[in-house]
Amino acid sequence: MTTILTARNLSKRYGAVELFHGLTLSLRSGQRVALVGVNGAGKSTLLRLLAGREEPDEGEMVRARGLRTAYLTQEVDLELRGPLREVARSVFPDLLEMEQRLRELEAAMAAASSEEWEELSRRYAELQTRYEVAGGYDYERRIQETLSGLGFAPEDLDRPAELLSGGERTRLALALALLRDPDLLLLDEPTNHLDISAIEWLEGFLQRFRGTLVVISHDRRFLDHVATDTWDLDYGRLEMYPGNYSRFVELKAARRARQEAEYEAQREHIAKEEAFIRRYRAGQRAREARGREKKLARLERVERPREHRTLRLSLQAGLRSGEVVLAAEGLTVGFPGRPLFACPELEIRRQERVALIGPNGCGKTTFLRTILGQVPPLAGRLQLGHGVSLGYLPQTHQDLDPAQTVLEAVQEVCPMSEGRARSLLGRFLFSGDDVYKRLGDLSGGERSRVALARLTLTQANFLLLDEPTNHLDIPAREALEEVLSTYEGTILLVSHDRALIDALATQVWAISEGRLVVFPGKYSEYLAWRESRTAGLGATAGAPHPEQRRKKPLPSPPQEKRRREDTARLQALEGEISRLEEEQAGLVEEMERASRERALGTLLERARRYEEIQGELGRLYREWTELAEKLGQ
Repeated sequence: MTTILTARNLSKRYGAVELFHGLTLSLRSGQRVALVGVNGAGKSTLLRLLAGREEPDEGEMVRARGLRTAYLTQEVDLELRGPLREVARSVFPDLLEMEQRLRELEAAMAAASSEEWEELSRRYAELQTRYEVAGGYDYERRIQETLSGLGFAPEDLDRPAELLSGGERTRLALALALLRDPDLLLLDEPTNHLDISAIEWLEGFLQRFRGTLVVISHDRRFLDHVATDTWDLDYGRLEMYPGNYSRFVELKAARRARQEAEYEAQREHIAKEEAFIRRYRAGQRAREARGREKKLARLERVERPREHRTLRLSLQAGLRSGEVVLAAEGLTVGFPGRPLFACPELEIRRQERVALIGPNGCGKTTFLRTILGQVPPLAGRLQLGHGVSLGYLPQTHQDLDPAQTVLEAVQEVCPMSEGRARSLLGRFLFSGDDVYKRLGDLSGGERSRVALARLTLTQANFLLLDEPTNHLDIPAREALEEVLSTYEGTILLVSHDRALIDALATQVWAISEGRLVVFPGKYSEYLAWRESRTAGLGATAGAPHPEQRRKKPLPSPPQEKRRREDTARLQALEGEISRLEEEQAGLVEEMERASRERALGTLLERARRYEEIQGELGRLYREWTELAEKLGQ
């Protein structure tokens, strides 16, 4: 693969805070990199450096000549004016110019003499060929397909871009980045403001994308589906791992176990050497003791693996509710003159965990507000069960007073001493003077943590959670997932985090085309049901584009022989990779067991074998990628 960007010894600081120092990296054509790390690690800053929006304090960057880059930020600051369709068309200025010249030539040909017409028609044919090769007869389809995939309806294409909401502007900016078809695509939290359907469409697009991708996201399922490599920015260092996010989690755990073993082994060695030096410094073996002391002074110390502070959540359900927590009959949800959806019958029983899914704007949040009594139902009956106490986590945190401090926000929910409040907030990563910060000055992630802290104080037995993972990094999401999975109350969850839904949901309620469908089962089972239902809609569904149906030329016999050989080698590689990955997984378990039993010899032996396999896997992954690309897989 061709290297398109190289960076050496990058350093960046803001004031006294150094985000990273001495980072070296390279990006290859076709690579899809997930850039991960805790909030505040410097991921967005590194992306801005790669985009050329900021300069490093130290180090250099070398980009391939003519490299075309598209960059999506979390905070969209584009000046977007005019109908959506025209904003999207502005991505193709060369094609628009050619269209104008073609129209001018058509007008000139209509008024030309026979002698002039021949020259004009020649120029017209040449320009038309260039226009076709540049995608002139395809770009309108691409615009409609991209905007539709990201959740815009056909009637939205004529809406003025300046009237879009913040989330819609972000989706439009993402569409523009994708339509540019760059060599290097840099995306900072692209799944923000996307519903599950749009996320799935984006995954498919990025899997087919032929350029290089670097993406920041806290959506674990999305990273699993998109990434070929994972880069971990941790305590100012960039560690690179082959494979998607799940593979990275395995490899990082193994690397950490190996580093812990090396640290403990060295610590034991140093303690023995120091004891020898103290014992024999003044005796007959003083010369040997001094030699060992010099060696010890020169010894490069193994750094102990550093731990990040993580959320420590606790959710108590308080009093036990009745068996039926929520019941509804003949329900229609929405606003006067604008019904959103209807459902004939609903019921949630105690300790069930329901995921409410559907496209943006279908009424998910309105339904939660209907349960809370804030929006009356348009028709039907909705009733809470006996002994139900509600806890609500709104998506926009509108219940937080920006003038309050973090400390006051938790004391408002449950009066308590400052010491007890500080202890609680410490579990949500607020320490020292952090507790005196005004809520209006906090980041989105910090406000989410305050909202969660307040929720834990309610002791509600029925939780209504509206996008609870918004603004949370992956460790915080995993902590939330763990505490919700052990919560003894009942949950109704709105989320586009499919990993969270799959881990928690015992039922899926899907809103589509004005109806709410109840699926009694896990999210993965719902997906299988949905796919089988879609497959049964008819053979014409999903028919390929006419261009895709054109027959490919048959390969010549030598090409066919090479293709068979390459296919056989690809299958052999997959078998070898699978075997080595299984061996690695076994080694991880053995290293963890040896670490618990403090069997350092066994631990180091397994770590060495793990390192050997890792090197071999890296070689096999590269060979597999090259062959797969050659075969068009």
